[in-house]
Amino acid sequence: MTDNLKRYRIILASGSPRRQELMKELGIQFETIVKDDVDETYPPTLNPKHVAEYIALQKSRAYAAEVMQGNTLVVTADTVVVCDTRIMGKPFNAKEAVSMLRTLSGKTHRVVSGVALTSADKQVSFSVKTKVTFRTLDDRDIRYYVEHFRPLDKAGAYGIQEWIGLVGIDHIEGSYHNVMGLPTQRLFAELRNF
Repeated sequence: MTDNLKRYRIILASGSPRRQELMKELGIQFETIVKDDVDETYPPTLNPKHVAEYIALQKSRAYAAEVMQGNTLVVTADTVVVCDTRIMGKPFNAKEAVSMLRTLSGKTHRVVSGVALTSADKQVSFSVKTKVTFRTLDDRDIRYYVEHFRPLDKAGAYGIQEWIGLVGIDHIEGSYHNVMGLPTQRLFAELRNF
């Protein structure tokens, strides 16, 4: 199915266990390398729908040495939550996580994942958007989730596959896996054509 990838050493540049699991489920052979010195800033004037792809491209620059080691293909990704025009990344602490979930309560927001595929002679980038609608969340539910799960490593302070997604999300329009942090259908198509 992806014979064209056999010539590449594929690196997933992400410490996210969700992204790693999704890549495994795609049947892609890869290794994981995570660097700490990656620039994840973006211009404040950048349209929110372009931020995740911009950051994915920024991340790819940190792997220039790996890309130059022959047939290496680096996959970088970033996910942001956009509510109205506010960009929500990962919360810094439990208080900010509670605040983010209160903001998302009873509203529809967009989850945008950006992905960059980089080799020595080619780079492809794209982003995928999914609309997510939360029911109105009870403050007790928000606090329970923040206290018993791990919202600090997730954009918008929630994981769709976790308890808050099971009880709080009314509906989505678009890719479920995109909300998890990796738009698998689009990624697979792009890798197949790389």
